Amino acid sequence: MDVRAALQRGIAELRDANISAYTLAAELLLLHALGKERAWIYSHPEEKLSAGQRQTFLSLVARRATGEPVQYLTGHQEFWGLEFAVNPDVLIPRPETEHLIEVTLDRLALREVRAGRPQTTDGQGLFIADVGTGSGCIAVALAKELPRAHFYASDISAAALTVAKRNAELHNVADRIVFSHSNVLEGAGAASSSVTEKQSQLFDAIVSNPPYIGRREAQTLAHEVRDHEPATALFGGEEGYELYAALIAQSAQHLRPGGLLVLELGYNSLPAVQPLLAAPRWSHVSVTNDLAGIPRVIAAELSTALPGERVPASNS
Repeated sequence: MDVRAALQRGIAELRDANISAYTLAAELLLLHALGKERAWIYSHPEEKLSAGQRQTFLSLVARRATGEPVQYLTGHQEFWGLEFAVNPDVLIPRPETEHLIEVTLDRLALREVRAGRPQTTDGQGLFIADVGTGSGCIAVALAKELPRAHFYASDISAAALTVAKRNAELHNVADRIVFSHSNVLEGAGAASSSVTEKQSQLFDAIVSNPPYIGRREAQTLAHEVRDHEPATALFGGEEGYELYAALIAQSAQHLRPGGLLVLELGYNSLPAVQPLLAAPRWSHVSVTNDLAGIPRVIAAELSTALPGERVPASNS
């Protein structure tokens, strides 16, 4: 079997199995089986596959035909221009989560401008938490963008933390991230002794892409998501937004005055989440839509106002 025949067979089998983006899936699986770049397979269509390569490729195609995600089959996914190792212990990073990175970086810069301080681009002195880190894609991406910041990354899954640590090491930022096997921010009190002496347990920013799908919606999910991605990373309760209240309440206890909270939202989470940030302790509340026009990120700052003093919220 040569490259052209292998690709054609993979495309046909995935198309017959009603797999979405079957051509791309077949290409990615063939590239993975051969260890080659995309341009190579189209410039060497008559190259023969070895018996081992043929077996590997056809096995991957068969698994994809049953619904197993391509990312778990190849073991990696791109996010924020970086390659991340993934497996069934972690949620597959999605493009929409990149809005979380964008908003965090933009809001940190805006906060400096409002305070009359020079904009810093290296994150010097910042201590940032990533709650529910999963693959570590958020903490690692921010660590690459803020090379002098330090991070705390928590997850309830020990297996997920193993993947996150691997990704931090892959991108050479592991020395600036403290990983914690804990629920939400319950382990944050011990973080200060593990970073540098100048850091405290209060964060300059807390970011999170929490589980936000309702269990009542489980049957509406694509089966490759429902049957293969970790339930603890998908489902936030019966309705989907139950975890936000605890996360916001704990964030108020762990942020410095003026500290930033940035949360990813589910497609219908905003009506339930926005009122939780209407309390006087929160200010400068903003909502950012994704490219589909869906409210995707909500951000707020812990108010520095005196008790009883209301700081107006802003919308953007």
